[in-house]
Amino acid sequence: MEKVKVYGYRWIVLLLFAIVDAMVEVHWVNFAPITGEAARFYGVTPLQIGFLSMTYMIVYLALCIPASYVIDRFGLRIGVGIGAALMGVFGLVKGIYASDYTAVLISQFGLAVAQPFIINAMTKVGAKWFPVEERATAAGLAVLSQYVGIIVALGVTPVLYAAYAMKGMLMIYGISSVIAAVLFLVLVRDNPPTPPTAVPEEEEGFNFFAGLAGLLKRRDMIMLLVLFFMGLGMFNAVTTWIEQILSPRGINAEQAGFIGASMMVGGIIGAIILPVLSDKLRKRKPFLVITMAGVLPGLAGLTFFTGYGMLLAASFVLGFFIMSAGPIGFQYGAEVGHPTPESTTQGLILLSGQISGVIFIFAMDRLRSPETGSMTPFMIIFLALMLVSVVMAALLRESPLIQSAENK
Repeated sequence: MEKVKVYGYRWIVLLLFAIVDAMVEVHWVNFAPITGEAARFYGVTPLQIGFLSMTYMIVYLALCIPASYVIDRFGLRIGVGIGAALMGVFGLVKGIYASDYTAVLISQFGLAVAQPFIINAMTKVGAKWFPVEERATAAGLAVLSQYVGIIVALGVTPVLYAAYAMKGMLMIYGISSVIAAVLFLVLVRDNPPTPPTAVPEEEEGFNFFAGLAGLLKRRDMIMLLVLFFMGLGMFNAVTTWIEQILSPRGINAEQAGFIGASMMVGGIIGAIILPVLSDKLRKRKPFLVITMAGVLPGLAGLTFFTGYGMLLAASFVLGFFIMSAGPIGFQYGAEVGHPTPESTTQGLILLSGQISGVIFIFAMDRLRSPETGSMTPFMIIFLALMLVSVVMAALLRESPLIQSAENK
């Protein structure tokens, strides 16, 4: 057995991964807070602007499993490196051809291809570099970087658009993508010299497809997939349509961007606090129940409030709970799915939320009020789904891996 040692360089690896992770998320929703303005700029419909975000979910359906296989087979540096390189290239192309909707759409598909090679590796970084008792924290910080990216997209995009127009705004994001990609490709190492824990990552020669099939036979994994189908799908849809959800209530694009950013700030704070507490207390299930229950008041406020200040507060509460559920759920899935490789488990979890995200985004557009454009009826459906999620979270069993670590 190899000597166990934890290296300080793990934080450098996590930081570099986080930077790439944040930038790919910037490109995902950078049009969301300026949907109306972008539709007028390109001469297209709001749904066509929404489709720029949907490309990520559509492509993910096809590439989730292949990306996880590449990460598990070839490691972090190659797997995530593919995503980082694609992000740098297509992020820059998107900026260069910012005035052409077709070119932007093609670039967005390229960025969508990059995304699964990056986000499917979040728990893999923890498994390679961090001990078991730090992994929810590592996953929380990785997910937190996504929230930072979304905050930039929602909060900064309207400001950059107003100051530099579409071309300048997309070029800033494109150049930033190139810098992030180069830093990752040059500085990241795949493995530490010795493992960070005595618990084996996975069986030697583990069969990828057998592991995938095995996950679908586990009760708690199936329930977790349903939870992410409802919760992550709702989050993807609300993030994509944030301006369109709020504009019938008199909220302008800049205010919608700040309301969306408030959700991300809440998510960052939640992702810092709750996963760390989950690691410290060595519990996963209670925190999943708490986060699912905490979503309800925030989502209800975003559905029914009309005042700007109240919407900011409701969005913060929603973000705090729904976005802190992500890293805890990812780590719970990795532990319930052990010894299946972490990126396979995470990819399957994310896949469920991307499928529902596509469904929910189209459904919200189709079911909006023809008179006012209101999406409130579908937001009420989300409230009902979140009530179901609280019950399902309560029926989960505690992670066996975290329990075994607690007993040592």
